[in-house]
Amino acid sequence: MHNSDILILKAQEVASLLAGREGELIEITRRVYEAHAAGDSSLPQSTFLRFPDQPRQRIIALPAYLGNDFEVAGIKWISSFPSNLSKGIDRASAIIMLNSAQTGRPQAVIEGSIINSKRTAASAALAARSLQQNRHASRVGVIGCGPINFEVVRFLLASSPEINELLLFDPDKARADHFKEACRELSADISVSIVKEATAALKNATLISLATTALQPHINDLSACAPNSALLHISLRDLAPEAILSSDNVVDDIDHVCRAQTSVHLAEQLSGNRDFIRCTLADITSGRAAPRRDNNSIVVFSPFGLGVLDIAVGQLVYKLAREQQRGIPIQSFLPEPWS
Repeated sequence: MHNSDILILKAQEVASLLAGREGELIEITRRVYEAHAAGDSSLPQSTFLRFPDQPRQRIIALPAYLGNDFEVAGIKWISSFPSNLSKGIDRASAIIMLNSAQTGRPQAVIEGSIINSKRTAASAALAARSLQQNRHASRVGVIGCGPINFEVVRFLLASSPEINELLLFDPDKARADHFKEACRELSADISVSIVKEATAALKNATLISLATTALQPHINDLSACAPNSALLHISLRDLAPEAILSSDNVVDDIDHVCRAQTSVHLAEQLSGNRDFIRCTLADITSGRAAPRRDNNSIVVFSPFGLGVLDIAVGQLVYKLAREQQRGIPIQSFLPEPWS
């Protein structure tokens, strides 16, 4: 491709290029977190575009630069419209634009919702592996039966072969039924059950993934959980601030997660400080912090979702597409030099 060309990659191509690469994506996620923690990134705060009288709808811009051995810049532009579900279309849609870190020129426009779900799942799987240490959870609770948690299940099964049972909860029974069938197609070796209350998943599993569309906390305490449980709090707004304050808290980035009325942000407002956040996941993966505060604590991983993950996975997709001659190249997309 000429440096004035741009590559367009559609959803089907992204899915095909990333198929079966769960282990590689988990390792990329670890490297990204550690590079970011070392200061080898530029990560402005995400910008939320909101709509008057539509509090549940939003579009978010996540610009990022990642150095180290990545050397990539870009932005993810992702919408979340929960009302889409009643229209028979997905809640989230996204594009990712990659730019050369050397020239700043755009290189690719990539369908971003698949990358978003896979980088989120890779982050959850990395956290599950890191926080559980030598504990092996054979039963996983799944609260929220949408595409994000489905990818989480895919990545957990790929990275934790000891998992043999899923407990599903979703207030929409049809979504739970659909999720159950999809999980059975994913693996014939696991038992999948639907429970009637979220507390049943919290009580009967020591590894729980929460990925819902909740705007406000709906789980007020974690007393139903076993003492050594690990919660992957992916949707960020499920837990009441009191539940957060009672837990061992690990995040992806402290400044990023303490905003936009996340549960962690509410806990900061309630307590007046951030002392309840013990460390970042990168602190644990790099050995600077222990996996757990103590043997009996309930650990909660709350990832805000960092744009550096999106552009790192986007860079992998772009590299693979170039190698395999996939996608639609738009020649001379950029103007010729004025001089």
